[in-house]
Amino acid sequence: MEIRLNPSLASKMHIDLNSCFASVEQQANPLWRGKPLVVAAYDSPGGCVLSPSIEAKKFGIKTGFRVKEAKELCPNVIVRMPDPPKYHFVHDEMMKVFRDSCPKVIPKSIDEALLDFEDLGYTEEKLIDVAISIKDSIKRRVGDWLTVSVGIAPNRFLAKLASGLHKPDGLDVINAQNLVQTLAKLGLVDLPGINVRYEARLNANGIFTPLDFLRSGRDLLQKQVFVSIVGYYWFQRLRGFEIDNVDFLRRSFGQEYAIGKPLANPRQLSSLLYKLCEKMGRRLREGKFSAHGIHLACSYEDQTFNHRSQVQHTPMYSTKSLFVSAQRVLNSFGFTKKITKLAVSCYDLTKVSSSDQLCLFDYQDKDKNLTEALDKINNRFGEYTVKPLLMLEMEDKILERVAFKSYD
Repeated sequence: MEIRLNPSLASKMHIDLNSCFASVEQQANPLWRGKPLVVAAYDSPGGCVLSPSIEAKKFGIKTGFRVKEAKELCPNVIVRMPDPPKYHFVHDEMMKVFRDSCPKVIPKSIDEALLDFEDLGYTEEKLIDVAISIKDSIKRRVGDWLTVSVGIAPNRFLAKLASGLHKPDGLDVINAQNLVQTLAKLGLVDLPGINVRYEARLNANGIFTPLDFLRSGRDLLQKQVFVSIVGYYWFQRLRGFEIDNVDFLRRSFGQEYAIGKPLANPRQLSSLLYKLCEKMGRRLREGKFSAHGIHLACSYEDQTFNHRSQVQHTPMYSTKSLFVSAQRVLNSFGFTKKITKLAVSCYDLTKVSSSDQLCLFDYQDKDKNLTEALDKINNRFGEYTVKPLLMLEMEDKILERVAFKSYD
């Protein structure tokens, strides 16, 4: 069966900061450079490893390990808790470097970005030169200890795949000429987006390698393997055609927090909930949305789970309105069991127009003007420069977390 690959020149560049959090910590403290280090959610034995350094990975330490497991593999491993302001700073500085080289930069997470050079007429040789220049600029302008891996390809999927071929500090191109040879060296779970569950589904249909996957027909993938349009997407994606450049409509905003020491204290939980609602509300307002629905979920120390949704007739826009609705749900759960994770989200979104902001919310939300004024202060001088009394006692108990995905 002849395979029709995308013959277009590579125009997508995926850039990934190697061992992001750990490398940033080593950049900040030269004494930790060259030594095994992990950034973990907590430095206690049960803390989850978020980012092992390149040196720690050589001992077999991986993301998701517990601190106890990391120390069993490497007793001298340095354990650090997250320092989000550092990571945000490095992200922002990297974005500046990227935008100096490409007019279209799409942040994919705090440590990844896609640079789209389509229609700029760049040859692959020119893109390689650009990638080398970006690597040098990051070392000069952001940090001399930081390295990035770069992948160049005709579509986003293959560019991301290429960026992971030779970490750390890799630079690879995948095109129609070398795609088959590249896939021949990989396993199914090496493909971005293919996890063990998808691997089992592919295996059940006689697909055991990326080359089997590439050679599979559209009907097999769409009607038998995935039983949905997803099969067609994979058919196109593997062949180098762009299928992932769709901007999906935002459906919700949410924040969650894993609590290091389980809580059942109503005041402390309310303080935590307010902070989550503030972070969620800022993102909601930055996107110029209001919400009608609120959803709260709790995980408990006894491994049980509880969640509930509520829909409001009037739109929620301010942090206060989001918090009041979420607090109502939290109260309905009771405080008889210790909570280990708290998650809040708002949904049923409506885009807010200028006219809505001028009249509708002035009528329905008396806190609108104050909310927007506080947002401006906190945007200018830093998060929680102005904060409610409810949050004052929780500054040392509620730690900021940095998401790896959907970072923009």
